[in-house]
Amino acid sequence: MEDPKRIVIEAVGRLSRETQIHLDERHHHFRITNLMIMAMSLLLLILAVFNIYYIYFLYQDFTGIVTNMDSMHTNLKNVNRDMINMSGKMKLMSGHVSHMDQINKHTASLTKTMPKISGSMHRMTTEMGTINQEMHHLSAGMTNIQQRFGQMGSGVAVMRENVRQISRPMGFMNPIMP
Repeated sequence: MEDPKRIVIEAVGRLSRETQIHLDERHHHFRITNLMIMAMSLLLLILAVFNIYYIYFLYQDFTGIVTNMDSMHTNLKNVNRDMINMSGKMKLMSGHVSHMDQINKHTASLTKTMPKISGSMHRMTTEMGTINQEMHHLSAGMTNIQQRFGQMGSGVAVMRENVRQISRPMGFMNPIMP
């Protein structure tokens, strides 16, 4: 028969070895977990650096877009002003063309003495009437274009303000950007 002390000592020895194996295994798993956490932290840090880099350039691009929209808005205002001037000149030109009827009356008196000139003058009168009608259409078209440019200028102003509002939240990155 075996000694009961020996059985207890052997059981405690086996228990001690298995506990040590378990502790070694736990230590090994903790080391692997720590390495994985460090690797993930490094990847997240790299990702954060790239995100900051991309946000910086996105902010720069939005700033460029807002600048271009400001310039476009200014240019559309100038085009609108020029269209208003052109519309006024077209109306003035239309008024001058309306005096062609008086020239037609004077030309009719010349037809008695100059039959060859009379035919040419009648054709000119017809063409002047057509030109007068076309000038009225052109004047109406210029007025329409003037209104459209005014609407475009308003639209660009709204777009410019919207892009400013979109890019405004990214302005907080300015103090930390290189």
